[in-house]
Amino acid sequence: MFLRPWYVEVFGGPITVGDFANIIATPDKRVRLTVWSNTEAEGSIHIGRFCLICPGVRISSALGISIGDSCMMAQSVHITDSDWHGVYDRGEPVGKSAAVKIGNNVWLGDSAIVCKGVTIGDNSIIGAGAVVIRDIPPDVIAAGNPATVVKKLDADRPVRTRADWFAEPDLLAAQFREIDREMLKGNSLVGWLRSLVFPKRGD
Repeated sequence: MFLRPWYVEVFGGPITVGDFANIIATPDKRVRLTVWSNTEAEGSIHIGRFCLICPGVRISSALGISIGDSCMMAQSVHITDSDWHGVYDRGEPVGKSAAVKIGNNVWLGDSAIVCKGVTIGDNSIIGAGAVVIRDIPPDVIAAGNPATVVKKLDADRPVRTRADWFAEPDLLAAQFREIDREMLKGNSLVGWLRSLVFPKRGD
């Protein structure tokens, strides 16, 4: 499902997105999926099933980016598999590239950056603002610049994924109806008209 799809920009290909993914874009934070390479045989983006992509996410590939199922990418996450320019030859169009692999059920925090050649293991969490320049193992929390492991997740605790969440559509629909009722509580036609004519903080 695309929310405001006219703010999603797709350039090049191949780019694939799995079933039940949610992509949210806004006018000030567009989602950009870009494949651009020196050769036609290289460059691809594969996004798995049940993923969440929030406003401002940029995924840029010159070689290959693979994102597993049930991953969550918070606002302004950037994933790239290339330098995009040469270190010594700034006119070099792509520069050094190395494929990126993100496992299943990975959560990338707000404004995290995942750089070329990185593998992130299943269930791991990357903290807000982290810069990932080397591999992150599964089942950990990593943060910082450069990102390092700060905590191991409890292996005895079950992990509920977005796939699990979508597995019960009736319950999910009921939860969303309850959220809507709570958010819209107290709304009325008169209140809406007043907000247009005499808006106040919170309208």
